[in-house]
Amino acid sequence: MGGLMVNQKTAVYVAITTVLANAGIEFTDGMNVAPFMSKELRAIVNAMLFQGFREGEIELDREYSDSDLKAYVSGLQSNWIRKDKRFNGNTTYVAKNPGSRAGSGDQSIANAKRLLAQLQLEGSGSTPEDRDMVETFIREKTLELAAAKTKAATVDFSALPPHLRAKFQKPTTQE
Repeated sequence: MGGLMVNQKTAVYVAITTVLANAGIEFTDGMNVAPFMSKELRAIVNAMLFQGFREGEIELDREYSDSDLKAYVSGLQSNWIRKDKRFNGNTTYVAKNPGSRAGSGDQSIANAKRLLAQLQLEGSGSTPEDRDMVETFIREKTLELAAAKTKAATVDFSALPPHLRAKFQKPTTQE
């Protein structure tokens, strides 16, 4: 790649198209590359991305240990094979479980989800009420976090049409 630092999407595109070309696989933008990406070809792409990050040729927002960076580049490759229209058969990516990561940064939700998984195991001795209690907590805490995020957004009332501004803008108090 060399020279200027490239973004991750571009780096993945260049690495995959290079590896496919070297393997004698004809590539055109918009084709589905997933069936052609064998374990061996994916490993070569991962190695190219790893090296690009280590040599400072690909943008990276934080430092990673070697083992963490190896895991990161593998996920990065999978991510762009799924999401980049040039690689996924020119389809718009749709998340399989939208919202499944909601609240994942919150320790109480993360642990409640783990608890729920344990309670759902056969032989856990839990009752439907036990599971409902944990599910209710997860739902309420997720909504609470979403509401907190929403409150943080500021509205520029001057950019709204007059009828909305009149209805929703709180009068400012002048002293």
